[in-house]
Amino acid sequence: MASHRKSRTPGARVTGIRTPALATAALTSVALLSQTADAAPSDDGRPSLEEVEKKVDDLYRQAESATEKYNGAKEKTAKQRKRVDTLLDDVAKRTQTLNEAREELGSFAAAQYRTGAGVPDTATFLLADSPQDFFDRNQLMDRMTGRQKAAVDDYVTQQSETMEKRQEAAESLATLTESQDDLKTAKATVQRKLGAARELMSKLTAEEKARLAAAEEKKREEAAREAAELTRQQEAERQAAEEEARQSESGSAGASGTSEPSGSSGSSGSTSTAPSASTDSSYAAKAEKALAFARAQIGKPYVWGATGPGSYDCSGLTQGAWRAAGVSLPRTTYDQVEAGTTVTVSQAQPGDLVFFYDDITHVGVYVGNGMMIHAPKPGTYVREESIFYDGESSIHSVVRPA
Repeated sequence: MASHRKSRTPGARVTGIRTPALATAALTSVALLSQTADAAPSDDGRPSLEEVEKKVDDLYRQAESATEKYNGAKEKTAKQRKRVDTLLDDVAKRTQTLNEAREELGSFAAAQYRTGAGVPDTATFLLADSPQDFFDRNQLMDRMTGRQKAAVDDYVTQQSETMEKRQEAAESLATLTESQDDLKTAKATVQRKLGAARELMSKLTAEEKARLAAAEEKKREEAAREAAELTRQQEAERQAAEEEARQSESGSAGASGTSEPSGSSGSSGSTSTAPSASTDSSYAAKAEKALAFARAQIGKPYVWGATGPGSYDCSGLTQGAWRAAGVSLPRTTYDQVEAGTTVTVSQAQPGDLVFFYDDITHVGVYVGNGMMIHAPKPGTYVREESIFYDGESSIHSVVRPA
């Protein structure tokens, strides 16, 4: 099985756009925070606002990572529980068959006793009412002995298979217990990280929270500028591709005009371009359904481990969106990143999945113009915002799932 995580070259950046203003935004954010006395630890030992912001962000990231592990453990537990139930049902049916075979053997044993099968042939002949009665009874016992042998063979086979299935069920139950333990551990980790983040935020003053909100707003403004720049680049690339295609068609038409009839040339041109157009059209139709679903969820709260309909986590939202388009995606970000074709940021199309961070712990669905719909983090709601909401370097990859 392929690794869930894709390696990235150290220092490499996502291709497709240059962001000279990103460093300026980062410096601006730091400057804003350092303009106050809280930019350095206070005399009473309280952490600075900048330290709190970084710690809270780290805790939310860790919680999101733990959430994806929780999602994976939950999915594994559900599959294992289903397997255990199936095995136990199978064991029950086999046990019933085994009991029936045992009863059949008992009836044969009783029949042997009643017919005197254990008595020597000479004595049986002498005790029979007539020679014909002896031969009739002897022929019946021959047939019964054949059935008895088949019944014994069937009983031994059923007994062996039932024992194997019982062992398999016991092993699956042990695996299920292990999966349930993993689920509890992941859940406790998420709750612990979120609790620590909430505690840090609760200690901020109203003024500190206002400054923190202002810094976040500046980050969003810079992210919007980056999205606009990506949109301009994508438009320029689209126009260049169209121009290249026109020039290619003109060249082909000129060359074919000197060697082939015009009707033949037109047929050849449509054959070479139709498959690509059909593929793009099919994906666009599915993506439109996925995006319609995602837009309908805007405003619903982020809840870790949630898959709808009232709330979502990040991968639960993308899974639900593409399910609405008839495409089945895995549950976790680690698996969803493998469920399609990777493209560059500049090649992103509406419906594509945008993954974030080196540990692939966040995902959103691309809507176009450098924007996406995602369930950001605890305490927020499903919303549309720039794919650069946490900086260009946070983007891991873009995947086309259908």
